[in-house]
Amino acid sequence: MALVPYDDHTLSGLKRFHNSSTTYTFSNHTIQIKQDWKSLGVAAVVWDAAVVLCMYLEAGGINVQGRSVVELGAGTGLVGIVAALLGADVTVTDRDLAMEFLKSNVYDNLPKEHEKRMSVKPLNWGTGLEHFPHFDVILGADIIYLEETFQDLLKTIIHLSSEHTVILLSCRLRYQRDHNFLDMLRKHFTVDQVHYDSNVDVYIYRAQKTQKEEL
Repeated sequence: MALVPYDDHTLSGLKRFHNSSTTYTFSNHTIQIKQDWKSLGVAAVVWDAAVVLCMYLEAGGINVQGRSVVELGAGTGLVGIVAALLGADVTVTDRDLAMEFLKSNVYDNLPKEHEKRMSVKPLNWGTGLEHFPHFDVILGADIIYLEETFQDLLKTIIHLSSEHTVILLSCRLRYQRDHNFLDMLRKHFTVDQVHYDSNVDVYIYRAQKTQKEEL
């Protein structure tokens, strides 16, 4: 969601993010994702949380085939691409500044027969939500990290959800504020940890609206 350029010395341990591309195989497809750390920062690289969420989807953690799916803060679009390959009707979203980069990755990697399953749209959390419907599934990978975005992120998730919507958030819990967002989420949703990858210290949480939540 946040587009924050960094210089080469800010996070010296993250040299892999400076590679111009990175390659994955999901759903029997090779996916080559372009990265652009210098220009777009954290929104233009593939984070471990995205890979873990893709693995969870591919393993059948939730069946997305034929379901409407939205990815929030899509960045490179990897999670949305995998969801589409698994048969979902996907809308990938991020801020306006990331649109061209996101579209390039999405449409360079989707086979022609899957393109009809995918749309790429700008979405600034908390605004313009009237243009978006409810979705069957909401996906987010490493979007819980900027405290100043938490209220707008929560507002967005609530708007996009019905009582049937399943929300999957994949994240590394780095700070107390990350736990605080999950507490905010629990005021409106039932939240359960459904997966933990100890190799990269990434959690996946599943949330669904409580019965008292208005549609």
